[in-house]
Amino acid sequence: MNPVTLGFGLYLILILGVGFYTARLTHSLKDFALGGNRLGPWVIAFSERASGESAWLILGLPGAALMAGLLELWTVVGCISGIIFSWFFIAKRLRIATETYDVLTLPELFAKRFKEDRGMLRILASLIITFFFTFYVAAQFSGAGKVLNVTFGITHIQGMILGAVIIIVYTLMGGFLAVAWTDLVQGIIMIGTLVILPIVAFIELNSLPEVNFSFNLATLYGGKSGLTALTAAIGGLSWGLGYVGQPHLVTRFMAIDKPESIKISRRIAISWAVPAFFGSLFIGLTGFFLLESGSMAFEGHMLSSISSISDPEKIMPIMAQNLLHPWLAGIFISGAIAAMMSTADSQLLVTTTVLAEDVIANYFKHLRNRIDLLFVGRVLTIIIGLLAFYLAWQSTDLVFEMVSYAWGGLGASFGPALLLTLWWKRASKVGIIAGMVSGTLFTVVDLFGNWVTARFSAFVIAFTCVLIFSILKPDQD
Repeated sequence: MNPVTLGFGLYLILILGVGFYTARLTHSLKDFALGGNRLGPWVIAFSERASGESAWLILGLPGAALMAGLLELWTVVGCISGIIFSWFFIAKRLRIATETYDVLTLPELFAKRFKEDRGMLRILASLIITFFFTFYVAAQFSGAGKVLNVTFGITHIQGMILGAVIIIVYTLMGGFLAVAWTDLVQGIIMIGTLVILPIVAFIELNSLPEVNFSFNLATLYGGKSGLTALTAAIGGLSWGLGYVGQPHLVTRFMAIDKPESIKISRRIAISWAVPAFFGSLFIGLTGFFLLESGSMAFEGHMLSSISSISDPEKIMPIMAQNLLHPWLAGIFISGAIAAMMSTADSQLLVTTTVLAEDVIANYFKHLRNRIDLLFVGRVLTIIIGLLAFYLAWQSTDLVFEMVSYAWGGLGASFGPALLLTLWWKRASKVGIIAGMVSGTLFTVVDLFGNWVTARFSAFVIAFTCVLIFSILKPDQD
């Protein structure tokens, strides 16, 4: 058997084994949603990082760096800054609030914090999460199709089917426990991929004659200058704004065993993020020079330039196959699949938990004692998974573009609302609703796309709306 195939097969057996084992430990919706609040700092830290950095970090960012060069350094700086900010200013306060209000989900937290009886906060937050996460999960399925196409020669659609089946099955079985423990394994594989592959690529480049490293300061702005250069930098940095509003990430803060463990998890997560993001950037940069040197092959043909590959987001698996021993390539390509799975499973889990707890259990209370919410959550996992698969099948967008859309929408809808809920006592129910609505609206209807990315403009507008409407319409004590 091909070593790449064998390595990938062993990886799949491992994560499905975790799913079967944790299924025996999942007895309630709380176990399914938060693992019963019994996971320690190491598992939570790796789970948060693996879930946060999906197919876009393994495929999308290297592909963007391949095409745009050092311009993507702004994205790296923005993301690392967002991770640090989220762990310092959201994590501990959110974990304390989770215990104080006895909640399982972000919509439930908003509803209980603002004593919202009619359910508008819950239903609004639930619909926003479901809408954007469907796009996000679809991006992971599309990424799986690309990697499996490059690695095993199967079609894109066959790769998507395989990835979707695996993700849905082990999320279905073990819920949060399966997701968190597989994230630990996947996070280790991902960091190995993102550190070792660019080092090997750099060594390979140094061994090649006449490689011209033609970088200068102007490449930081993609050859742009003046206002367009500033806009490009803000666009990259704006990725960091999304971290405070991603429901699948803040759920990790809610699930940790105790607030005191946040400090340990924070150190682990930041130590993972810095080399991972710079490694992803360097995969794209070194991939550019390797392609231009004509030293890599794909499907039996030598590649001589960027234009010789049809999809820039395939650069990582192509480099792994060309530069690494087949066994190691199999493990690292599994890292790409791991990145997609660790995000897709988390998003499926959050979406189904929100629909089960915040919609069905809350709005159909007469059925609560007659239905098994854990069973409902698992059925919804299948439904949302199939919907995301259909969207991936029909979409022609790059992984980077789909993730950018969903990431920006979630960050703008929930980031300002959550940040001000935790830190500003005067935040009101009307202000939070205004922030969610405006964040979603100005992501979907991108009015400022010609000047600045919606990730930035929608976040700023939503933040402003929470402030203004909270002052104009304070809660009545």
